[in-house]
Amino acid sequence: MKTNKFRRTKFACYSAYFTMSSIFCLPPLLFVTLQNTYGISYTLLGTLVLTNFCTQLTVDLIFTFFAKKFNVKKVVRIMPVITSFGLFLYAFIPTFFPAYAYAGLLAGTIIFSVSAGLSEVLLSPTIAAIPSDDPQKDMSLLHSLYAFGVFTVVVISTLFLKLFGTENWAYLTLFFSLLPLISAVLFMMSPMPDMDVSNTGAGLEGTKRRTIGTALCVACIFFGSCAENVMSNWLSSYMENALHINKAVGDILGVATFAILLGLSRIGYAKFGKKIMPVLLIGMIGATACYLIAGLAAGVVLPFIACILTGIFIAMLWPGTLIAMEENVPGVGVTAYALMASGGDFGAAVAPQLMGIVVDKISASSLAAKLSTTLHLSAEQIGMKAGMLVSAIFPLIGIVIVLIMIRYFKNSKAQAKILPLEK
Repeated sequence: MKTNKFRRTKFACYSAYFTMSSIFCLPPLLFVTLQNTYGISYTLLGTLVLTNFCTQLTVDLIFTFFAKKFNVKKVVRIMPVITSFGLFLYAFIPTFFPAYAYAGLLAGTIIFSVSAGLSEVLLSPTIAAIPSDDPQKDMSLLHSLYAFGVFTVVVISTLFLKLFGTENWAYLTLFFSLLPLISAVLFMMSPMPDMDVSNTGAGLEGTKRRTIGTALCVACIFFGSCAENVMSNWLSSYMENALHINKAVGDILGVATFAILLGLSRIGYAKFGKKIMPVLLIGMIGATACYLIAGLAAGVVLPFIACILTGIFIAMLWPGTLIAMEENVPGVGVTAYALMASGGDFGAAVAPQLMGIVVDKISASSLAAKLSTTLHLSAEQIGMKAGMLVSAIFPLIGIVIVLIMIRYFKNSKAQAKILPLEK
């Protein structure tokens, strides 16, 4: 059977997506350590996140316009090697050349972000191209493994830093740089399915539907990505600096639980989900509420719970939009996936950087100084809460986008049934 033929290929994709979590999860876990060790500001830390996703965005756009120029099968096979090299530089240069620490972090970030961009563009269509009885389940499972990868990285990192000290963070990073090589070996030993690198449509009407539908999906994945990546990138720092929770406790009970809820929600949809559009709408509404609570609620308990529960609501915003595109947009191929990845990565670049800027600006403002006495919070705590409030705007706009998508796709399907009768 064809499915059995590609079993190892599917496992290689799952492995690559699992290990890719270290690219996104490990740097934010080290933010406070890097800040204390090298005196790096929140804005510069946010710039690392911005660089990560801007690099990915560049890769996405290249594949959007020039997908036919690449040997996709070979690119998939070398992606994990690029990841490994980037993480190696990320740890090596700051350790041995501390005067150039930020330059080393930036260089490593750019290199492993190239691999991350390739992964976002190519792993989903690879999974989609493999024959399957339940393609939605396979897609949701692929993205759920990223969440469980985050959980694994958080637990290992927390235990390592607790046992061996934050000054040994580079050895932890070197360990994670070795894991992608497993995926590289698996890809080298596996057959690759044929993938459509064109973007064909069904005539003029099909092209129009594809253009408008894809544009709506790109907007949706942008705002969904914003909602996901602010929390995933800043949760560890928010727990430690805004809620004053011990780092080990915050990472295990906060970040790791967030990742588990993210993964379980994706697996839950893979097993029981049928209609993706209501899931996207509920996700945007729930994420908006969680960000507002995290920014406005006093004390520790309510903001803590809101941050964790965000994992449930944002879980399907990225993979769910891909599923919505597959179900409603005709003629999608690698190019369409690349364009979707561009929208997602652009959101992932903009939103965490905005969070860092808001935290720095508000923390240093006279308003924060005045509020700190009234609210019995430090200026930094007020800055981080303000960042959460500003970030609520992304899923809020996302609600509007999803409502437009629901109406458009409903009308589009109705027209598609009528048109053949008119010919």
